[in-house]
Amino acid sequence: MFKRFSGATQAKEVLLAHCPPIMRTCSIACSEAAGRAVSQDIVSPVSLPGFDRAAMDGFAVKSEDTKGARPSAPVFLERFLPVRTGMEVPSDYDAVVMLEDTRLRADSLEITAEVHAYRNVSRIGEDITRGEAVFREGHVLRPPDIALLSALGIGEVQVYGRPKVVIIPTGGELVPIGERPLKTGEAYEINGLMAKLYLEKWGCDAHKLEIVSDDSEKIREAILSNLDADMIVIIGGTSVGEKDYAPRVLMETGELFVHGIRLQPGKPTAFGAVCSTTVVCLPGYPVAALAVLYQFVRPALKKMAHLSDFLPQIPVRLARKIPSRPGYLSMVRVALKDGEAEPIMVSGAGILSSVARADGFVIVPEDLEGFEEGETVSLCLFE
Repeated sequence: MFKRFSGATQAKEVLLAHCPPIMRTCSIACSEAAGRAVSQDIVSPVSLPGFDRAAMDGFAVKSEDTKGARPSAPVFLERFLPVRTGMEVPSDYDAVVMLEDTRLRADSLEITAEVHAYRNVSRIGEDITRGEAVFREGHVLRPPDIALLSALGIGEVQVYGRPKVVIIPTGGELVPIGERPLKTGEAYEINGLMAKLYLEKWGCDAHKLEIVSDDSEKIREAILSNLDADMIVIIGGTSVGEKDYAPRVLMETGELFVHGIRLQPGKPTAFGAVCSTTVVCLPGYPVAALAVLYQFVRPALKKMAHLSDFLPQIPVRLARKIPSRPGYLSMVRVALKDGEAEPIMVSGAGILSSVARADGFVIVPEDLEGFEEGETVSLCLFE
């Protein structure tokens, strides 16, 4: 029997409650900081622009000298300065006349449009002023943010650390990928690779251990040897069979918060902790492991990294009905075809090709028995 059986919503709340945001910080180059949350306010050391500059190609002039200028009554100036976009406008001038409103004569500049003070001039500090808080603590940096920091001459920023995750694949039937041809009853260890790729994509420092056999002491040793991680992800051996050691080891070594979740696929999942390290036990079937990664591990790690748990979604029309077991949260693989969502209704959480063919998944809440054909639902896109 599952020892701490839980609904999906409750299980997620329990896991998130035991995954506080990481408070350690580090200084990194701005060029490496996209997607990271800053750990302190970033204050501009300079004004931007740092001088009055031309906003377009033309001629720098004194605005008062252009008063009344129009095509039928042009003004001729002897005091002017040719400027290009971005050039400094000297203090002797306070406006820029566009090229198309001028004609350069041999000894003067003909102007056919009046300009007011600071017309076509970007003033000093117009964008950012010195001492201004450019980004507040917790802001997640994007490429344009990095460009702004670089324009201010800021080369490094203080950010919150990445979650450190150790992945422990377990199972006596597993063989390292590509090591040799498989024998009957064996399988390549693919879940650890899939988990590592997703965790790195989600902003973690992920390290995958060698395969650990179905041995409680070896699983315990692997856990205790990696308690410097923020999270340990154990893959396989999570159900209630004779060789499903992971939840038992977790309960004996630390705390077992949840064992068994009303999630399809992904029922044999466990959460717990050893000392201050969160431990998540994923099912061995690839589709179930992926469902748990998305539904539970991803939001937990995003919280640790001070990031929002935003998952891209699009509205789609169902080409076929999606049935669901009442009381269970179902994650149904879906492929987009001719503008509609076609559920991939294959049985078994080990059918990996169903994920490869899918564009994402539709979540059926615990209180629904599914969705009808033609109904518009939200499709969570695979990243």
